[in-house]
Amino acid sequence: MEAASTSTPSISSLEPTDDMEFDTHEAAYEYYKEYAKSVGFGTAKLSSRRSRASKEFIDAKFSCIRYGNKQQSDDAINPRPSPKIGCKASMHVKRKPTGKWHIHSFVKEHNHELLPDQAHFFRSHRNLDSVNNSDARVKKKKILKKYRAYQFSGSSIENVIRSQHDRGRYLSLEEGGAQSILEFCSQMHEENPKFFYALDFNEEHRLRNVFWVDAKGVDDFTHFGDVVSFDTTYFQSKYRIPLVLFIGVNHHIQPTLLGCGLIADETLYTFIWLLQSWCLAMGGKIPSVLLSDQNEAIKAAVQMVFSETRHFFHLWHVLEKIPRQLDYLNIWHETFVGKLNKCVYRSWIEQQFEKRWWKLIQKFNLQEHEWILSLYKDRKLWAPAFMKDVSFAGLSAASRSESLNSFFDRYINAETSLRDFIGNYKSILEDRYEEEAKSNFDAWHETPELKSPSPFEKQMLLVYSHEIFKKFQTEVLGAAACHLKREKEDGSTVVYGVKDFENNQDFVVEWNELKLDVHCSCRSFQYKGYLCRHGIVVLQMSGVFIIPFKYILQRWTNAATSRIPLSEKLDEVQAKVRRYNDLCRRAIILGEEGSLSQDSYNTAGGTINEALKQCADVNKPSESDLRPEISAPLAIQGASGVNHNIGVNKVTSVNKGSKKTNSGKEPVKNGGITSRKGKVPVEPQIANVGTQGIFQHMVVVTCPKEASICSGRC
Repeated sequence: MEAASTSTPSISSLEPTDDMEFDTHEAAYEYYKEYAKSVGFGTAKLSSRRSRASKEFIDAKFSCIRYGNKQQSDDAINPRPSPKIGCKASMHVKRKPTGKWHIHSFVKEHNHELLPDQAHFFRSHRNLDSVNNSDARVKKKKILKKYRAYQFSGSSIENVIRSQHDRGRYLSLEEGGAQSILEFCSQMHEENPKFFYALDFNEEHRLRNVFWVDAKGVDDFTHFGDVVSFDTTYFQSKYRIPLVLFIGVNHHIQPTLLGCGLIADETLYTFIWLLQSWCLAMGGKIPSVLLSDQNEAIKAAVQMVFSETRHFFHLWHVLEKIPRQLDYLNIWHETFVGKLNKCVYRSWIEQQFEKRWWKLIQKFNLQEHEWILSLYKDRKLWAPAFMKDVSFAGLSAASRSESLNSFFDRYINAETSLRDFIGNYKSILEDRYEEEAKSNFDAWHETPELKSPSPFEKQMLLVYSHEIFKKFQTEVLGAAACHLKREKEDGSTVVYGVKDFENNQDFVVEWNELKLDVHCSCRSFQYKGYLCRHGIVVLQMSGVFIIPFKYILQRWTNAATSRIPLSEKLDEVQAKVRRYNDLCRRAIILGEEGSLSQDSYNTAGGTINEALKQCADVNKPSESDLRPEISAPLAIQGASGVNHNIGVNKVTSVNKGSKKTNSGKEPVKNGGITSRKGKVPVEPQIANVGTQGIFQHMVVVTCPKEASICSGRC
């Protein structure tokens, strides 16, 4: 009996039986893998045996990856991670004299949780069933369904500065492009009621700017909204689609898509509209740090809309402009760039940067160069020497290719059309969610390998996510290549000079034992969010063998998405992992016992429901802690003037069957979408999509002749 099948069999039909036969032991293993994938566990080839006479295989045994027990001495310094926990599940096959293989024994029971929906993450199944690729897509769609129950509302853009020369500007789209955008937004909302989008029309009622974000983006912002990158690269590079992106980073160092926009221009009005639309989608919350391209309009818009946000320029964006701005220095290019890099990357204090900068400017006679002067004026927005007490969570890189923003380059190029991008949008989301789901799976089911006896490494083993732990582990190991020297002491603060032999650089570390403050001139913690090797070696020499709690960012831990703030007792995070595994094992035992009869099944089911309810009551925080504060839905509309303290206006809902407010004039065409000019009501209009009396979605429409934005939380 062969294992292959053209359709996906049920779990019961895949379960091995005594009457099955296979042509080879490899065919038997492939069948066992198919069965394991349908049930939800990983497999391994446990053993095999050849005939002494014929040298052919006559015996083979396959098992669950958790079969057997971990074999390791108690005094091992660097214990290797192992999934083995004593599971007995296995299949033993033997070869008959006829050459066929039959099942000699089969053990079905496991002592751990089975994960059918996540089986494709197990190593033995990652390349399985390459023909049936739709399987992976189905699993991705299951992940997407998780984010389909959130409601949005918002306010209106009001009193925004807009210059006269901005009048009449509109999105430059291919024929039918505007209609494609509206159909895309409508379809996304129909599939996912939490989908948010905003539209901006000019005086001629032609589409000018668009913004949208899916619910997963909003959810990610609640956990990882501390640092956000606003990327306008595709627009500035004159791609076919005028696309801008809001990008964050999760605890696995993976990019998160926090919003997309299509814009007509780079004016102050456009960026104010875009930032405030994004602010509405996020429930009025703003990022702690915003990184953007070097742009005066963006700079002014951030100051007006996100006055409490710390705004910086992408360092890679600043440095990549140099060849274009200073092309006449080609013959001196390498010399200039080398000295500039020294000024930027090796100036640990402001005075050091100033001295090297002006020396560089004088050497190449750039005292009157307009761009260089503007760069110096904005030095506090991009030069590392001026960035103290700020964390970039790895979003600030030396080049775009090294930045997380470049992740989206695989989906977008200069020739990508609007229709192509819209068509691929779901795939972009699915790929992102699949990668995140796999990393979450690995975090709970695998343990990284310790590479040293360092107490710092052991402390963070189960606290940091795998990706961050590996980077932190590199710093711990790198501390061995550092030599420190006590330079001076000022009260409770001790200053050390640290020689990093691996990088052949000298650094200065300030250590305050009373406050448990450690500041290194390399500013690794500010840029990456975890302590550097120079700080670690100072802690070691000072007799401190745990990382101070203030240097452990929750956003980098396995508890990053937890509703409960990270406790100073880091063993609670480790204890959570142990409790999770223990409850999974108990659930397996309960499932086996509870399934023996209908009465025991009813008892087990009732007990589980009651226990789940009690746990939810114990863990449930107040409603205000879980939901962003969102006002009644209002339409975004444009006007002149600026006033950031705006109250919530009266709401006028527009349902199907409501009277039209246009004057009956001919529609103005705009890339496939038409709009009628006419008198506009003073009160903002709302498109109410969904059941009566419930605003399930807000179509945010901006028209410069109508009243406008925001609820005041921006």
